[in-house]
Amino acid sequence: MFISKIMDYQNLSDEQLKRRFGVYKQTYRKMVESVKSVEADSNSPSKRGPKPKLSIEGQVLVTLEYWREYRTYFHIGTSWELSESTICRIVNKTEKMLLQSGNFRLKGKKALLNQAEIPVVTVMDVTETPIERPQKKQKDFLGGKRGYHTLKSQLVADQNTEEIICVFCGKGRGHDFSLFKKSRVRFHPLTTSIEDSGYQGIAAYSKDRGG
Repeated sequence: MFISKIMDYQNLSDEQLKRRFGVYKQTYRKMVESVKSVEADSNSPSKRGPKPKLSIEGQVLVTLEYWREYRTYFHIGTSWELSESTICRIVNKTEKMLLQSGNFRLKGKKALLNQAEIPVVTVMDVTETPIERPQKKQKDFLGGKRGYHTLKSQLVADQNTEEIICVFCGKGRGHDFSLFKKSRVRFHPLTTSIEDSGYQGIAAYSKDRGG
């Protein structure tokens, strides 16, 4: 069942895979290769224990599905006929290995001030992601734009390369500008930053005074 399901997904067109899992085939293949490379390390903890029920190709698809749809582990488990705990282990392990590979790490906000690679133009915006209703302090997560519980993610990207440089997350109720101040993101004086009206007053905070 698993092999057939994975093959069906891999046979999707590039655009269909992007719509289904959020990445193009080239990125998916790179993710699979990265996980395999880390797992091939003789010191990898994944070498120990029982053989996984899903191949690495399938594990990456499960992880992408979790990121893409933000369904619970239980719901994804019913789609793949795996237990909730198995899906949780797959996602956590895959995320860890992708980071260990070094191929999927963001540069981080320090790169915005790195003299060797200062971006000419950056774009900054906030997106909201629906979450399950929190057990505590529910009002803190009540998004103003959408009217239900969310997490806010502030993304800063290089306009020329379309590469995401850094991400900062906060509770849904907070204002975009408040999230920016908490993130402590600073731009080099030679960088032009583009934001929407939610960032009024950013000039007083955004430029690095050490320039």
